[in-house]
Amino acid sequence: MRWKQLNKKARAILWIITLIGVIAAMPLAVLRVNMESSADTVEYVFDYRDLEEIANYQSDVASFIDEKLLALRDAGVKSMSLYESSLRDLMQSGRLVYYNEKEMATLQGNVLDTNVNHTYVVFPGQHEADLIAPIIEQEFERQGVNVVEWSYEDKPGVIIEEAINAATLKTLDFDPITIEQLSSYGFQIIARFSDRVQPYNAGMVERQLERLHEYGVTRIIFDGARAKGSTDQPELKSLNHFAGQLKQYGMGIAAIENLRVPQTGMNTLAYLLDYDVVRLYSLSDSDSFTMTPEAITDRFKLAAKDRNIRMFFLNVGIKANGNTGVLEHSVDKLTHALAGEQGIIAQMDKAGFPDGIAKAFNYENPSWVKLLKMVVVLAAIALITLLVGAFIPSSEVLVFVLGLVGSAGLFVLNSSLMEQALALGAAISGPTLGVIWMLNRIYARTIGDRRMLGNQNWTLSGTTPVREGNIESDTWIFPELPVTKRLGLALNWFVVGTLITLSAVPIVFGLLYNIKYSLVLEQFRGVSLLHLAPLALIGIYVLLYRGQGAKGTGQRLWKLLKTPISLLWVVIAVIVAGIGVYYLSRTGNSGQVSSIELVIRHWLESTVGVRPRFKEFMIGHPPLILGLFLALRYRASWMLLIVGTMGQLTMVSTFTHIHSPIMISTVRTLLGLGLGIVIGLMFIAVWIVLEGVWRKWVWPKLQQRFAS
Repeated sequence: MRWKQLNKKARAILWIITLIGVIAAMPLAVLRVNMESSADTVEYVFDYRDLEEIANYQSDVASFIDEKLLALRDAGVKSMSLYESSLRDLMQSGRLVYYNEKEMATLQGNVLDTNVNHTYVVFPGQHEADLIAPIIEQEFERQGVNVVEWSYEDKPGVIIEEAINAATLKTLDFDPITIEQLSSYGFQIIARFSDRVQPYNAGMVERQLERLHEYGVTRIIFDGARAKGSTDQPELKSLNHFAGQLKQYGMGIAAIENLRVPQTGMNTLAYLLDYDVVRLYSLSDSDSFTMTPEAITDRFKLAAKDRNIRMFFLNVGIKANGNTGVLEHSVDKLTHALAGEQGIIAQMDKAGFPDGIAKAFNYENPSWVKLLKMVVVLAAIALITLLVGAFIPSSEVLVFVLGLVGSAGLFVLNSSLMEQALALGAAISGPTLGVIWMLNRIYARTIGDRRMLGNQNWTLSGTTPVREGNIESDTWIFPELPVTKRLGLALNWFVVGTLITLSAVPIVFGLLYNIKYSLVLEQFRGVSLLHLAPLALIGIYVLLYRGQGAKGTGQRLWKLLKTPISLLWVVIAVIVAGIGVYYLSRTGNSGQVSSIELVIRHWLESTVGVRPRFKEFMIGHPPLILGLFLALRYRASWMLLIVGTMGQLTMVSTFTHIHSPIMISTVRTLLGLGLGIVIGLMFIAVWIVLEGVWRKWVWPKLQQRFAS
């Protein structure tokens, strides 16, 4: 009894700790709001390599590039991306032509020497030779490949003493002629570095960045799976050197959204750069063909507003049209979509995202943040403990102590993992505890200790009276309460349960207060588990628990296990599994939605500016409100609370998207609640009408038919 009393007092203390944690997280929310509003300028970056590739299919390459660069500049594009070069890229740019041994022997009319396999490079003029030959010699000779000057038909050139297949794989420095050309048009250069130059060459990097700085480069993007210097970081501390050089020249980096695998080394480099990072969304070449200007604008608005994207990378492509017999490219289509008062850039400006040079967010991390996060950690452990205690009574003290010890150990091993684990636990606990509280209120007024509904003693359906202490009754229909009483209780329980659910929200964003989560360098882990665990736990609670802790749970479980499995059960299981697969397919950023929902989403986005989540205001909250209204009358309606749990957990899930501005998430959740309550009340109204029709006309006729 003393242990039970101790744990009963502990539950009250745990709720107090949770409330203190909620309050402690609020200043962190203010810091985050300030950070998210510190940089609104967006930058449009055009892929110059795409333009060159398309130009090589035109009859006049130089005129085509000149025309399109001018059109893009006039449309409002201010930045061009430039990759490190290779022999293949330089030939595509018209800087040189290369030949293998056999091709050169044919050109010179010589007999092929089968003992030699070199690469022959010819420049169109001395200007190209003066600027391009040094970057070829620099890289090949660094790798131990000899480069010899020569000429062909009075054209300067070099001989690379390596087979052409190997020579074309080498990564060379940026093309200085293209840099000069793009700068002359007034474009900002966005350099795309790779980590293909091995081993890391500190001297070469220093020269590259010094030259790029002279042309005003302020941000770079990485090409490939690795950030520059990540391969040699263990031995050479190359990321540290690269970060030091970037800081010296005032350059930041961009993190590309939705990569299948994050670029290696980005987290380390971002930390070393004090998080001078902007998020980048890439419009694919296929989208530039197929999407309308309105669709691209909507996508860009959503990315900037909901995901803190501040850089848009524009790809274009070329394809053959078999019906018309011509090659089609998407440069003109995209340029037209960007330009004008109704164009993408102007519409984004009206939405509060002016075009310019993207800036990183101003991130504050004062010393008192650590103290507040410690309080939030305690609150997360307390909330998780309360959930465990709901299923295993009198375990609160033990579980809380184990949680403290385990969290401390995990913090020593990996502090980020501890934050993510506690955030997931709190995110699951909040909505589950909220719905359990609602269920306990229902149990207390039906099959629990309370024997009064309003001021009436009540009996089970039929004539069997309630036996004191009997919580195993199989009653499916309870005595009826007035509609206004049931409606008032339903709304009251929904509001209080929702507040319990939302207690997890400040704890989650408080634990994950760090710019690395806003930049998606780190992410909330366990999205699928968050969307399944509360549903499963509430299902277990409805089936096995009756509001008195674990009392009688074993008997109910044994009875359930002994129940024969019928074909109907199998059919129901298949249906539930199908719904589960569809439900999970909608979860996360890559979730699938129906065409009808897309129409509703677009209408909400254009009408109210912020789109509430469909799973809240249509699938979650209305069934929960209807279930609470029906729960005091129909036992079967308790199953609606399992479905309604979806709306509760989705509210918390909204705030686990740390890359979304916290104000947007708040407005989205409040809109979802408002619409959900309205639709839930409509469901109740429809039910009352249908129930009235059943009682007044349908049921009497059925009774007469059965009597006859």
